[in-house]
Amino acid sequence: MAILENIRKRTTVLILIIGLALFAFVISGVFSSNNFSGGKVGSSVAEVNGENIPIEEFRTQVETASRRYGPSVTSTQLVNMVYDQEVRKTILNQQFEDLGIDVESDQIIDFVRTSGYAQIPDFQDENGIFNEQVFKSAIADWRANDPLRYDAWLQDEQSIIQAAKERMYFNLVKGGVTATLTEGELDYDMSNDKVDLQYVRIPYTSIPDSTIQVSKSDIQSYINDHKSKFKQEKARDIRFVYFEEKPSAEDDSNVKEEITALLDDTVEYSETKDANDTILGFRNTNDMAAFLDRHSDSKFDTIYKAKRDLPSVAADTLMAMEVGEIYGPYKDGNSYKVSKIMDRKANGTVKASHILITWEGAERANPTITRTKEEAEAEANRLLAEAKKEDVVFSTLARDNSDGPSAPRGGDLGYFQEGVMADEFNDFCFGNPTGTVGLVETQFGYHVIKIDDKQDVIQVATLAREVEPSEETINTLFTDATKYEMAVLDAEPENFGDIAKESNYTVRPVNKIKEMEENLPGLGSQRSVVQWAFNDDTSVGDIKRFNVNNGYAVVQLTKKYKKGLMAPEDASATALPAIRKELKAKQIIAANQGKALDAVASDNNVSVSTASAVTLMSPTIPGAGREPLVVGTAFGMDTDQTSDLIEGNSGVFMIKVTNKTEAADVENYSTYAQNLQTSASARVNGAVYNALKEKAEIEDKRAIFY
Repeated sequence: MAILENIRKRTTVLILIIGLALFAFVISGVFSSNNFSGGKVGSSVAEVNGENIPIEEFRTQVETASRRYGPSVTSTQLVNMVYDQEVRKTILNQQFEDLGIDVESDQIIDFVRTSGYAQIPDFQDENGIFNEQVFKSAIADWRANDPLRYDAWLQDEQSIIQAAKERMYFNLVKGGVTATLTEGELDYDMSNDKVDLQYVRIPYTSIPDSTIQVSKSDIQSYINDHKSKFKQEKARDIRFVYFEEKPSAEDDSNVKEEITALLDDTVEYSETKDANDTILGFRNTNDMAAFLDRHSDSKFDTIYKAKRDLPSVAADTLMAMEVGEIYGPYKDGNSYKVSKIMDRKANGTVKASHILITWEGAERANPTITRTKEEAEAEANRLLAEAKKEDVVFSTLARDNSDGPSAPRGGDLGYFQEGVMADEFNDFCFGNPTGTVGLVETQFGYHVIKIDDKQDVIQVATLAREVEPSEETINTLFTDATKYEMAVLDAEPENFGDIAKESNYTVRPVNKIKEMEENLPGLGSQRSVVQWAFNDDTSVGDIKRFNVNNGYAVVQLTKKYKKGLMAPEDASATALPAIRKELKAKQIIAANQGKALDAVASDNNVSVSTASAVTLMSPTIPGAGREPLVVGTAFGMDTDQTSDLIEGNSGVFMIKVTNKTEAADVENYSTYAQNLQTSASARVNGAVYNALKEKAEIEDKRAIFY
């Protein structure tokens, strides 16, 4: 009571303290790093042509996708997936608004009728066909009696409306896609006009790369002339040393010793008995299930196993052992094991093949089967007689005649143990020797069966202990990682690799990491490393240690790439070969200008080759590869005419046309025009959206939030 009285006396003070605490809480929320970095209410995850994609709605979509895909998709993958969907929807909706595209209820119904929604049983009549009235009644019933399902349908309806608008929009575009008869004729001619030619090719490889000098300014000029080839996204290069948390040789040895010690009986003092007590080991225990529950990573599996079901490293040995014998310790994967044969069943697993002949109305019979049971029996007896012939291949007979799903496999059912198959089938297989062919009837039909093989099965008890890093190993790993981190932080940034080399650590580089990437080679999913690398406060040369999967990584940022054109040093791998090829072509052309075909060949120590029936549709020259410019030049020449020197893909060419064969005239080119139109229409959806996306102004802000 005294305490309560004191509280009452200080009510005003308490109110003031609580008020200040609440004020501090609000202030801390306003100025917290998360909110200050862009996570405040009303902010957007992207801006498309000036239109925001709100982060709140985006997060809702990510949560929905997470429930749909489950743990098989990582959080970053979900974010990227939803981002692509939302950007696409925004870009297309802007087009719909500009064009006044909208859908009415009848168009929604038409879309449902021609989509997967038409397969929902609630929307179908008694014949299993989509029915508009049934559809409307189902939605009305959900609205009145099943609010959760109705809410889910409203979300589906929004997706249907979006898909219907997209279909209408792309169909409008496809309506403008056509191909004329002239285009059809051109397509026909390009495939069927042929040219024969002689050619000389001086390959670019005839001039060593070392003789061609390319300056940094040459590379820059090439980049400026081919900007589309050298676009650079915002990216980062890092390198890291990985300290993997894995068992040491001593850990491995200790587990092996522990599991070996459990094999035999031990004597322990019992306080309750005030005497020594014998504890039965794995070899002599009377309760294997209890023993393994107490001492093993795996429980006692009472299922009998065939050889194929046993660990491959021990299968042959275990199958050859007698009941009661023990094998091990042996290493299987990352565990030490000892196995004991508890029981054996001779011929406990059978491999069989069958030909199923079913009849109309039999269980699981294909609806297309119309034969009667009597007809099925007659056909089965015919096949039985055929199967018993010496020269017949049973698998071929099954493949051609069986009604069962195993027909494509030649009727092969694989190995199975007792109780798996129908009783009649089971009794035949386990009651007859290998090689027997016979006929049985089950509820599924008549089976012509061949017993292919029989094997023993064994019941095995396995004592298993996984080899894991000990606490001492984990502590040593942490110490090593910390020492290396401190050493590289105290040194110059460029000494990162040298210090690692002194300790025999491997430095692993990862180049051109994108801002929304997640998986790093050698480290797996490491979003925190990527976020650190792209943080504005992280500078080239900075180093940080991260807790990663099974260990630690000491990471250094080695390079930053800005969005725009590549720098010459970054583009050199692509630009240098192209520049060298251009310079070599000029050199070869200058050295052979004005020479005849034979002279070019002899002066360059190459032969005159021939190519026959070359077409524009497939501009490939035997021995030289794809050369569209060379082939195109040939089609523009007359017979017996010789070209100038031509700069091709693989070398400099000189050609002589020896024959030209024009395609036979066709009465109507409409078929070829239609094929062109169909092909172009099939590309509309992807091509149109990609063009819109390329033109759109998109500001990606995902990295602020994820």
